[in-house]
Amino acid sequence: MSEALILGIDGGGSKVLVALADKRGRILRRSHGHGVNPMDNPNWLQELEQHLLPFRGEGNLAAVAAALPAYGEVERLSVLQRDAIERLFPNIHRRVLNDVDAAHLGAFAGEPGILILSGTGSMAWARNSEDRSARTGGWGDLIGDEGSSHWIGRRALNLVSQSLDGRAPATALAKALFDHLRIDPSNPMNGLGDWASSLANPRADIAAISALVDQVALGGDKGAIALIEQAADELAKHHEAIAGHCGPDADWTYAGGTFSSRLLLEALERRIGRPPALPKLPPIGGALLAAAQLLDWPLDDGWFGQIVATAEGGDRASQ
Repeated sequence: MSEALILGIDGGGSKVLVALADKRGRILRRSHGHGVNPMDNPNWLQELEQHLLPFRGEGNLAAVAAALPAYGEVERLSVLQRDAIERLFPNIHRRVLNDVDAAHLGAFAGEPGILILSGTGSMAWARNSEDRSARTGGWGDLIGDEGSSHWIGRRALNLVSQSLDGRAPATALAKALFDHLRIDPSNPMNGLGDWASSLANPRADIAAISALVDQVALGGDKGAIALIEQAADELAKHHEAIAGHCGPDADWTYAGGTFSSRLLLEALERRIGRPPALPKLPPIGGALLAAAQLLDWPLDDGWFGQIVATAEGGDRASQ
């Protein structure tokens, strides 16, 4: 009899990652794609289906866990997400959960703690010793998402415009941005206006500017450093608001692409007052863990180690 396999789906505002794994924790095959957030991407369903269809023919597939953005937040959209997974995988064990819930599940391997997430959006998710969850943030870019990559990128554009007008001190962000976007600096309003009005995926494209802010901040630019510090202030508010759910000494950790910034992580650590716990699994590992739990698989350190090793193996795992 062939070995049962599980499928994990890690969706987000900027990307989706799908991974097929076996009972030993080895990721055997994966697929990458663009964001699948139904709040801002009208093509989210087509994008999701494109990367799931190749896995439907896997005869040994026994369980799937789909960690999707906005799930559990807007009921109308949550119904569409559940229906999509049920339609694509009608005859196997299924679970749909919020992408941050899955990231927390992976980071703490199901144990209590506080996860601070900053990617395209931002949120904090906590689970206590009674297995009850709570969250703060995650309101979306029109209402909240403070401290996220989009939030940083949006404020970077604002700082550049103010500095060009003379309403704020000069910043190296201006030249870095024009070079990055290949905009003629002699007519900045025309260049930036044309770029902004032509974005195919505004939320993700603006969020991508946060990496540029980090680079310029590392070079010592005061304006860029201030943006990183402001983002840390906002993320620390998330922690403060949710800390009582777990207790003041609960472990905390982090997830999301914005934390590729060492400056941001160090600034947040200073505000919380203690270092983060290292995430035990990446977010895709949380989705795979949720799928494994559907089958009551016995999971040990070896399983977790295999997930981490093969997740970090990049495209080698898909060969």
